[in-house]
Amino acid sequence: MATANLFSPPDTIVRAPFVNEAFVDFSNGDNRRAMEAALTEVRNQLGLEYGMVIGGKRLRTEEKIISKNPARPDQVVGVHQRAGVEHAAVAMEAAQKAFASWSRVPVQERAALLFKAADMIRERKFEFCAWLTYEVGKNWAEADADVGETIDFLEFYGREALRLDRAETPIQFPGERNQLRYIPLGVGAVIPPWNFPFAIMAGMTVAAIVCGNTVILKPSVDASTIAARFFNLMQEAGLPDGVVNFCPGEGPDFGAAVVAHPQTRFVAFTGSKAVGLEIHEQAAKTKPGQIFIKRTILEMGGKDSILVESDCDLDAAVEGVAASAFGFNGQKCSACSRVIVDASIYDSFCDRLVERVRKIKVGDPVENFAAGPVISEKAYRRVLEYIEIGKGEGRVLIGGEAMETESNGYYIAPTVIADVAPAARIAQEEIFGPVLAVIKSKGFDEALKIANNTEYGLTGAIYSKSRTKLERAREEFHVGNLYLNRKCTGAMVGAHPFGGFNMSGTDSKAGGPDYLLLFTQAKSVAEKVGVAAEAEDEPMGI
Repeated sequence: MATANLFSPPDTIVRAPFVNEAFVDFSNGDNRRAMEAALTEVRNQLGLEYGMVIGGKRLRTEEKIISKNPARPDQVVGVHQRAGVEHAAVAMEAAQKAFASWSRVPVQERAALLFKAADMIRERKFEFCAWLTYEVGKNWAEADADVGETIDFLEFYGREALRLDRAETPIQFPGERNQLRYIPLGVGAVIPPWNFPFAIMAGMTVAAIVCGNTVILKPSVDASTIAARFFNLMQEAGLPDGVVNFCPGEGPDFGAAVVAHPQTRFVAFTGSKAVGLEIHEQAAKTKPGQIFIKRTILEMGGKDSILVESDCDLDAAVEGVAASAFGFNGQKCSACSRVIVDASIYDSFCDRLVERVRKIKVGDPVENFAAGPVISEKAYRRVLEYIEIGKGEGRVLIGGEAMETESNGYYIAPTVIADVAPAARIAQEEIFGPVLAVIKSKGFDEALKIANNTEYGLTGAIYSKSRTKLERAREEFHVGNLYLNRKCTGAMVGAHPFGGFNMSGTDSKAGGPDYLLLFTQAKSVAEKVGVAAEAEDEPMGI
């Protein structure tokens, strides 16, 4: 593979300063019709089979992964191959072979690949929105936000890679020429979640490859189709064979084998605490032939709180809590799953919140209902079990039940449970569904204490007009992403670098200025000036 001019001559890359992708206004008739047309087009492509791709070769396996529409479980979205342990070494070999050349491609060309892909996704925005609606049950706005964030990651990380390539040492030492370079690590495993199956999957992948690494991508079993569509687009954009190896897998076998492989240099993972900790533990074990410490880049969920103080704008607080708790049916690691309300406004807030939640319409995301299904039968049963636990730990204000539909989709009514103790299970354990616990606080000191009483520390928010309280929260509310007088979901690339503390992960700030450092290693080079390099020996004649 050539190491120059793959995508665009290095000196011609000119990109305007980064700005976030604009949201689509679906109240606009043209946009609505475009989305409806895309849904029809994608519906005609449901059920296709996709290959596993290693080193550019498409492989088939006897066992398959079947991705289904959670709103209509009898509707197959995509059929995928099932990578096994035997594929781990093959994928590693292909990724290492590609690394030898890809790592030497100029960063300008690697960034150009990301920019080209961003432009292509922008042109096909409604199509990708439709795939997200069918495969994971996102309504139109949630799907658009996912696609927009994907574009943002491509645009932002491309620019960040160019910035890192221009890095300089803080000083130039007298008599030397000093240089600081950020070089790639090697081959990494990328293991994304299903809840942001486009943005997080693509973001972790392109962050790795724009730095010169190569990747073994293992998408979620619940969202392999959108990953396959992205991989195909990257190939269309010019991605060389082996730079990304597309390997869907179900169960721990393939993923564990890749994590344990002695040549896996890093693992980028977003998902549950249990799996993240297992990856971290396995990555820490040095294998024969391994000459480096594996790096883990982990985002493992949260148990996020919003504080509602007596001096707040109550309308804004109710709206922010409802949006944070029930957007995408609570299936966000940033979702508000606990609201901590001052006792003096507790009853009023609960009444207002119930009124707001009652307005949330539940139905098929294809028809753009505000709330849709949870992702799978497994998730459906888990959430309902937590609701039963919650009925014994508090008072159900609204919801608290499954919703029967003709399509047998995995629908659960948006549920609010009040009078929950701070140490109750539904106040401590991540549910990942449309369930909100309401906790009463007696004063701001207690509210902060409750907010910090979980093992997680991802997102949080506070509604208050008190500058003193806001400043105390800024210092004492221990989360990676804190929001003052706004909802705790909806982090924007560049503005809200995303990642949390404690059991929420390694605080790897996706969409921030230091994220690419996690996929590189710094090399300092010092050259003595004024010393002429010796000429190579001339070949001698006979």
